[in-house]
Amino acid sequence: MHPADPLLSVRGLRIAFGPLEAVRGLSFDVWDGEVLALVGESGAGKSLTARALLGMLPRGATAAGIARLRGEPELIGAGRPAYARLWGRRIALVPQDALSALSPVHPVGDQLAAAVRSVQGLSRREARARAVAALEQVGIADAGRRARAYPHEFSGGMRQRAVIAMAMINEPELVVADEPTTALDPGTQRHVLELLTRRREETGASLVLVTHDLAAVEEHADRMMVMYAGRAVESGPVSEVFARPRAPYTAGLLASLPPDVPLPGGGRGGRVAGRRLPAIAGAPPTLAELPPGCAFAPRCPLAEPADDDRCRTELPEPQRLGDGRREVACHRWRELPDRPADLFLEHV
Repeated sequence: MHPADPLLSVRGLRIAFGPLEAVRGLSFDVWDGEVLALVGESGAGKSLTARALLGMLPRGATAAGIARLRGEPELIGAGRPAYARLWGRRIALVPQDALSALSPVHPVGDQLAAAVRSVQGLSRREARARAVAALEQVGIADAGRRARAYPHEFSGGMRQRAVIAMAMINEPELVVADEPTTALDPGTQRHVLELLTRRREETGASLVLVTHDLAAVEEHADRMMVMYAGRAVESGPVSEVFARPRAPYTAGLLASLPPDVPLPGGGRGGRVAGRRLPAIAGAPPTLAELPPGCAFAPRCPLAEPADDDRCRTELPEPQRLGDGRREVACHRWRELPDRPADLFLEHV
């Protein structure tokens, strides 16, 4: 049972660069202790959405809509002082580029100690001990010595562990991880995600995981929201979406999974025996060339044989399915076949 209110509630989020909208009316909730994955191709608006929650949008971007963290006033449009009161205490970021996130001129341990002192007001000695313990908790061997090292003396995987330690050191309620493993090799990616999951479970934090790695979503997330051209095309429990996608875009993403990726609904990735791997033809639209209807229509196999022009002229609104745990924004989701991989093979 969920509490009466979600930890985070977002309604009608819009992010624009001048007249160009990069996120277009996004709504979602994050509940206590859950992992929500934001997935989709590059340019879908995933990272901008995550940054908007933290008050860290890039220069030139403006946000509108409603975003509320339980017990706090409106976040969208709040000034830096309002966010500074939340950073580290209630909400924290695990960034994509750990090297840029860490100061190159201060030892890693000093940076962790400063983070805990700013929130909890500990003495230098106490904060130092907490910093060393935090490094130990993320699996950094000989943490006392490593705490005196500078970021450039850490490997890429160690730096990512260090920024996880920094994000979690004050046990915030909500952690936003923005593509936290992009620059790492596959083996290190797996270890870092396992570590992030373990630390989240230990502290009880909720997690918004921004990623394009569907295998990581299957293993580490509870719910997923699939984004395309700044909108949500489908959302719901991971196991249900993987087992039976309802949006053609989601079906195309899952159909293109390599054959060694297991799916919760049974079977493995999208390859059909003896045939090539399905793929979504074309590329996402640019912000300056968004079509008037469904943004995915130019790439969608279901939109091509349509006997009306709804897909290309009318923006599909989200529809709740079944028990309300799933949503889909597609005019023709009922026409998706049971084996969508075959549909995309025909259009490669």
